[in-house]
Amino acid sequence: MIFDNSRYPTRRMRRNRSHPWLRRLVAETDLSVSDLIWPIFIEEGSAISSIKMLPGVMRYGIERLTEVLAPALALGIPAVALFPFIPEAKKTPTCEEAWNPDNLVCRAIRTIKRDFPDVGIICDVALDPYNSYGHDGLVRDNRILNDETLEALCKQAIIQAQARCDILAPSDMMDGRIGWLRRALDDQGFTDTALMSYSAKYASAFYGPFREAVGSATALTFDKKTYQMDSANSDEALREVSLDLDEGADMVIVKPGLLYLDIIRRIKDHFRVPTFAYMVSGEYAMIAHAANAGSIAGEAAMWEAHLSLKRAGADGILTYAAPSIAKSIQKT
Repeated sequence: MIFDNSRYPTRRMRRNRSHPWLRRLVAETDLSVSDLIWPIFIEEGSAISSIKMLPGVMRYGIERLTEVLAPALALGIPAVALFPFIPEAKKTPTCEEAWNPDNLVCRAIRTIKRDFPDVGIICDVALDPYNSYGHDGLVRDNRILNDETLEALCKQAIIQAQARCDILAPSDMMDGRIGWLRRALDDQGFTDTALMSYSAKYASAFYGPFREAVGSATALTFDKKTYQMDSANSDEALREVSLDLDEGADMVIVKPGLLYLDIIRRIKDHFRVPTFAYMVSGEYAMIAHAANAGSIAGEAAMWEAHLSLKRAGADGILTYAAPSIAKSIQKT
């Protein structure tokens, strides 16, 4: 008799699933605390404000940053990404608050570096929190001005680097911005400041809770489809990444993450560069709201969602669930 060792009953796939320790031993994908970047929303003052659309996510007053960050960073989270809620009085069409060296973001950077010198700080480079039109770029006659925006972004990037931001993350999607930013930073001596580019940022319906959190939602009078990517396109993402890498990007981000797992995989396979996923506010909120409604097991679902991003090829994840995921990892 000839036995085929590749088939049942000789080959039983369930053997490797028979014990928890064995499942861990043969797991192909690992999710660790070092994979997590925690996006945090900051505002003036000492309040801690809830965000209706984002269960469990808060907006933190700058005076409370040390208190808030200490337990999260004790879990081993390596980096935070800062997103400011700017008072309406400081929003203008010209966005000059974005390059005020004493603005909310710069003061937050200095506070965090003073109290937690070893934590990585990532700063958004885009104008939407400061723009009275709510857009990532300067607006004239309902048009987003590309090259004029580049000059503004360079000024914003320089003051963030001066405040000791470690990684600048341009999310504006203006053409040519990586090359402009790299040259501006190098000219000012910030050759070690890294650029983590939102290279594949799609015009998504899943950004709503974020816009509420930073206060830009009500200002928008037209959509962002002339500069953010069309969700129908995949090859275009490779072109965007290629251009950004040629211009000096050190790392790239795919945003949103869960709905674009195929894009993460294509980018990682094609370029083999550090590739990050952003589980955006709407993706996080779907899981959180479903868990609160009792429709799914929240902790398990959140874990599975993050593992899928790693399995798709992400080297790290920007996620509002970073502290809870880190606690889950600590328990295992």
